[in-house]
Amino acid sequence: MTAQLINGKEISQQRLAAVAAAVEKRAAAGLHTPCLAVILVGDNPASAVYVRNKKLACQKSGIESLSYELPASTTQDELLKLVDELNSNPKVDGILVQLPLPEHIDSQVVLETILPHKDVDGFHPYNVGRLVVKMPLMRPCTPKGVMTLLESYGVDPKGKKAVVVGASNIVGRPQALELLLSRATVTVCHSATQNLAEEVAQADILVVGVGIPNFVKGEWIKPGAIVIDVGINRLADGSLCGDVEFDVAKERAGMITPVPGGVGPMTIATLLENTLHAAELHD
Repeated sequence: MTAQLINGKEISQQRLAAVAAAVEKRAAAGLHTPCLAVILVGDNPASAVYVRNKKLACQKSGIESLSYELPASTTQDELLKLVDELNSNPKVDGILVQLPLPEHIDSQVVLETILPHKDVDGFHPYNVGRLVVKMPLMRPCTPKGVMTLLESYGVDPKGKKAVVVGASNIVGRPQALELLLSRATVTVCHSATQNLAEEVAQADILVVGVGIPNFVKGEWIKPGAIVIDVGINRLADGSLCGDVEFDVAKERAGMITPVPGGVGPMTIATLLENTLHAAELHD
């Protein structure tokens, strides 16, 4: 059995088209154009690629994009001052500070400075807290994108055993909350988990986001499982791979996301959906 590929690129294009249609409808109704401000600090090559892709997605969907590219020497106070200015700017609906930040800047302090209703990444403790109590305002982009993929392929997590490998604030923890809200039975695995292979083997739905190439072995996958690989890693030869041993896993899984072309495009599409939602909150 070869797994069905979950085409995140295709689904993301559908979602971006829906955003574009909504932006056009807003314009016809005389409402303001949604505006996203993106801040990039330093010259991290991967971050620069992500920011460029976000700008292109904004152009395609009709969302206005403001770009702030700051040198790595930018101080924390200087960055916080810019965030405060964008918080006060009525034109700006969403603010995104591209991670990672230089080591001398405390990313948590910066993220908490963004107003929750402009926090289109969904990283502010207020937004994470609302997700916990089933009252989401801004949902973290990657976990929400994963849920969109599952829904698009007719996967209902209700009653299923879901295993999340990785417990980061950006992916693992909010992903576990999203699955819990969908009434899955959720296990979160992390660096102190024992018998990881046994935990993975129980998963009807497996989500992996650890940033280690081929970390989850294909032979661990439960036959017929849905495998969502959030990782994207560049190898020495320049090729990309995920956190799951894809070639083996696809012969056991029922569905699986490729890398690239799986979760990555959904993260950007969800960011623009969140920006549109932020604009609606500001109306």
